[in-house]
Amino acid sequence: MRQVLRCAIPVVLAALALADTGCGSKSSERSPTSPADARPPAALSNAQGVRAMAVAPSLGAADSFAVLGSSTVTNTGPTVVNGDLGVSPGAAVVGFPPGIVNGTIQVANAASLAAQNSIVTAYNSLAGQACDLDLSGTDLGGLTLTPGAYCFSTSAQLTGTLTLNAQGNSGAVWVFQIGSTLTTASNSSVVFINGGQACGAFWQVGSSATLGTTTAFSGNILALASITLNTGATNSGGLFARTGAVTLDSNTVSRVGSCGAGAPVPALPEAVTWGLLAILLASGVFVLGRR
Repeated sequence: MRQVLRCAIPVVLAALALADTGCGSKSSERSPTSPADARPPAALSNAQGVRAMAVAPSLGAADSFAVLGSSTVTNTGPTVVNGDLGVSPGAAVVGFPPGIVNGTIQVANAASLAAQNSIVTAYNSLAGQACDLDLSGTDLGGLTLTPGAYCFSTSAQLTGTLTLNAQGNSGAVWVFQIGSTLTTASNSSVVFINGGQACGAFWQVGSSATLGTTTAFSGNILALASITLNTGATNSGGLFARTGAVTLDSNTVSRVGSCGAGAPVPALPEAVTWGLLAILLASGVFVLGRR
């Protein structure tokens, strides 16, 4: 009898460990959050039971670019671009100097064409991701958002500060899917806490993006049409206009590339976990019974 018990104990411990792992793995399910009083009731109901699945797309040949326009790139004043600057299929780059490019200017050549093609792929990847939380009609200012994919049926507005909370994950990813325009008020900002990085934030804009004066923005902006930065606005991230112009005015734009851990590995459903537990216990009983 002692021998049977001695053999049974490891089997029982292994089964309990499996059950504990299966239940504990449910912590990978997390809901994007923001202050309850800042979200409409529809957004609150949509948040229930969602899993943050935002995935960072590769920027491919556009990864080295801080600014990429389709028709023109136009600048006024002492703009600083940290990264490559390009235009394709257009061939007009105006205002450099006085603007400074700490990188290579690529005009209507193979490099800028390849970059535009990569942006088309990245844009479509962002647009095709499932929306975790619908924020249509909600101003982003004052919100604190955890990693996930957020969508707007039409325009998106930022007035004030948007805080992106990575929850200690340096590979956190935020995807913003905007049906039409992205606009920020003057002096608005996007900030990261708990390990977040600008390379993990992506703004897929269905038409044009406009950053108000002295806005301190973060993340890669991929706009179907044009991108305009008003006087003194900055962006930690690339500006990618697919079919229109990029217009700058005394700005600082710095490439950050693309980073992020992508989607979490799904946990085993609880029913599967308990099924495996039953199989393990039955196998242990069978082995012990034959001894």
